[in-house]
Amino acid sequence: MSSVSERDGISSKSPGAWRFDPRQLIKAVVYTLLFINFLYYLANDLELAAHTAHDGWGLIDWTKRFATTLDELAWFALLLLFELETYLLSDEASTRSRIRVMHTVRLLCYAVILHTIYAYGDSLWRLYHDIEPVTAGLCDLLEQGLSFAHTVQYWALDRENCSVLSFAGQFYLFEQGQLVTDASGMQVERGLAWADVVEASSWLLIVLLLELMVRLHEREVTKGPLISAARLLKAVLYTILWLIAAYWAYLGLWIYVWDEILWILGFLAIGMNLSAWRQQIEADAYSEVKAGA
Repeated sequence: MSSVSERDGISSKSPGAWRFDPRQLIKAVVYTLLFINFLYYLANDLELAAHTAHDGWGLIDWTKRFATTLDELAWFALLLLFELETYLLSDEASTRSRIRVMHTVRLLCYAVILHTIYAYGDSLWRLYHDIEPVTAGLCDLLEQGLSFAHTVQYWALDRENCSVLSFAGQFYLFEQGQLVTDASGMQVERGLAWADVVEASSWLLIVLLLELMVRLHEREVTKGPLISAARLLKAVLYTILWLIAAYWAYLGLWIYVWDEILWILGFLAIGMNLSAWRQQIEADAYSEVKAGA
């Protein structure tokens, strides 16, 4: 397909024909902020690994612990691929070898995203079936080398904080016995685990719908029941994402809310590319009909 820049009468390969488009500046800002957020999640995964890693971990344990980091990388790659397909690459630039490379990268990204959903699902299952209730005070657990967890914050237990982190009489060991929390903390852990599974699954469905719409646009299909159903389902999925963001805001996890807003904006930018592409396809079809009349 032709790039949006060419559809707008601006060749990306002709600097003299370039004109400022504020939409591209917005996209650049959003993508830059998403990269900064990726660095935050990498630091967060490293911190959590410091509290939960032990000698018994295998490769799968490490990939599960860094599932968020790997997931963010996969989504960055997919976002770039969609940007290439819907805006940057012209028909002439879309050679067979480049398309093969893009499809290979796309498949790898989907494999990583499916691994992320598996990792989130496994964590959710363990929060219901692999926890150990302990009736004791936190200070009684010092010898076990545990870390106390609550609302995505972690403290290595010591004699100074064990008496102030929680006053509950019952606690729960989880994450293979490396973390401990109280009843309210366990409720939050389960709520966040559910949010992770639903959010990751919703994003996967959204990107599959985008894939469908890109393939249909490549065949110059811009209308019909399939397109309408895809748009409706995508709107429902974005609503779910906004509700999850509201839940994170309720918990005070504003960095999660900020990240979600940025990703929504990033993929809405792809939607703008598709909209411009659709308008050009329809305009070309109208011109052909008019010329043949």
